[in-house]
Amino acid sequence: MFNDSSILITGGTGSFGRKYVQTLLGHYRPRRIIVFSRDELKQYEMQQEFNHPSMRYFIGDVRDQARLIQAMRDVDYVIHAAALKQVPAAEYNPMECIKTNIHGAENVIHAAIHAGVRKVMALSTDKAANPINLYGATKLASDKLFVAANNTVGKGGPSFSVVRYGNVVGSRGSVVPFFAKLLHDGARELPITHEQMTRFWISLQEGVDFVLNNFGRMFGGEIFVPKIPSIRVVDLVEAMAPGTATRVVGIRPGEKLHEIMCPADDSHLTLEFDDHYVLRPTIKFHHSEIDYTVNARGETGRPVAPGFEYHSGNNPHFLTPAEIRGFNARALA
Repeated sequence: MFNDSSILITGGTGSFGRKYVQTLLGHYRPRRIIVFSRDELKQYEMQQEFNHPSMRYFIGDVRDQARLIQAMRDVDYVIHAAALKQVPAAEYNPMECIKTNIHGAENVIHAAIHAGVRKVMALSTDKAANPINLYGATKLASDKLFVAANNTVGKGGPSFSVVRYGNVVGSRGSVVPFFAKLLHDGARELPITHEQMTRFWISLQEGVDFVLNNFGRMFGGEIFVPKIPSIRVVDLVEAMAPGTATRVVGIRPGEKLHEIMCPADDSHLTLEFDDHYVLRPTIKFHHSEIDYTVNARGETGRPVAPGFEYHSGNNPHFLTPAEIRGFNARALA
């Protein structure tokens, strides 16, 4: 699919973008890979590592629709990874989060339609399901925009879908590097927000591979959710520093005890496939009748039970401390 194609990644200098570029160059022969981001230093640093002839670096902000239109000229596939993601920062700077995560999403959609790209995949988060913080609320709004865009363009326009998953092991600002730094600096206890807190757990490579696979599965309008394990934060501490004491610091502004990826209220829209779930659109597209139970690759899904909810606290697959240790080692290798 990606051989001799042009791919643009918004927020391409982030953890996801760098891994995505590495994977594309390692497994495909793209015509162009466009890294679109607003940080010139990160772009300079990335150019030192990824200087393949297909690479292009565009300085720009998703808040700037005109610049996005320029960058998307002759592009086939778009991965929208740009976002303001820090939950507390969003609580304290709400309009900045809204401008990037909602207005930016709208700009990506308009630019993709204007440029006539083939497919757009937007990255979401488990925090967009039943959101209680501004970051999650903006990503829910973004998800709705991308789903509805399929109805806006009608038949023959770009297809838009969404990928939703949980905590990425080792990504910037996440808990693993935070704990690792504290331990490196000699901490004798680690701060946790709550003893019962759980999170979904996925490696960066797994996230990238899931997005790549879903480009082949998508019709447009789906929200793809991977089946991934959960961890308990107390088990993460035991995995990283066996026997280390913990100190409960309380739940931060906008933080949940457990994260949700498939809400119970959407169970009537949820399909279960072998290794993932699909949330069908809540709206009807006027130009087509898509049967999402069979995806574009011919894989078949089945409806989940009424009231089904997929959240990190009721996940049938929890990692033990030893499994977390091995998982993290592989993910960060």
